[in-house]
Amino acid sequence: MIVSRAPVRFSLGGGGTDLPAYSTRFGGYLVSAAIDKYIYVTANKRFHRDIRLAYSKTEIVSSVDRVEHPIFREALRMTGIDHSIELTSVADLPANSGLGSSSAFTVALLNALHTYKREFVSSEKLAEEACTLEIERLGEPIGKQDQYISAFGNVTAFRFNPDGTVHVEPVPVRDEVLDELESNLVIIWSGIERPARVVLSEQGQRLRELEPPVIESMHRIKEMGHETYRILTSGDIDQYGELLHVHWSHKRKLASKMTDSVIDEHYEAARNAGAIGGKLMGAGGGGFFMFYVRPQDRRRVLETMLARGLRPLRFRFDMDGARIMANMHRS
Repeated sequence: MIVSRAPVRFSLGGGGTDLPAYSTRFGGYLVSAAIDKYIYVTANKRFHRDIRLAYSKTEIVSSVDRVEHPIFREALRMTGIDHSIELTSVADLPANSGLGSSSAFTVALLNALHTYKREFVSSEKLAEEACTLEIERLGEPIGKQDQYISAFGNVTAFRFNPDGTVHVEPVPVRDEVLDELESNLVIIWSGIERPARVVLSEQGQRLRELEPPVIESMHRIKEMGHETYRILTSGDIDQYGELLHVHWSHKRKLASKMTDSVIDEHYEAARNAGAIGGKLMGAGGGGFFMFYVRPQDRRRVLETMLARGLRPLRFRFDMDGARIMANMHRS
């Protein structure tokens, strides 16, 4: 039995500039943070020659080609495992939550399969294989942030070069600054699940057509990635709250489904209760809000969100990235 886990993430600044429609023309830059909410995958040798998969449904199939779940199917193909295996997946958070859970699942799965084959893979190789699977093989309209931060963990800056390469730099932020940031971020579940592709397909099309307002907003969001890095390394993180509000004002212009009247009402209610700034994480359209709140206003913001039927999420930053938690595989 092999137990693999990979973390989901918060995009702290510059999110979306990793989308190929933007990064292959202009280059992308963002700061992302892995958190202690995980996707777990177990792999076990099966006595029979068939393949058993257990996730939100169960599949027992005679060959890889018969696997319905696209990520399971392509991961098995990529690693050359075609029989006598049982794979299961469980998650700390729901799918379509805006925290990169699909890519975290892909990273955890590939790590489990390589370990099953007694192959060591670096964080970089794991991230690149996950990108190949999701973007090239499955044609998902996503970027490379989620796969990389899930593989590497930590609070990390990524530069996405036009040639497709990725430069990875852990942000040299002091422990006390990270503790303060953890305390001042309030994460709220919007109650709305939505596949990222719904928003990202429109955003990608507008980027490919080089619509000036969209390109201008993306340039500004990339600048905010660099500003986030500077804020974290300087330690003056109250600036980050103001930056979040500016980020959201630009992000909401990128696609028509990025927000709606209900999301806007939740956001304004949190601001009125004391949140300095905030945004929807991920592609937008639902998932989790991130609000920056000073300690004296935290209770009021939480009570306001609870009164609106929304739920908070407690978290800590994850420093480890993708890990094999147990390896009892013997044959």
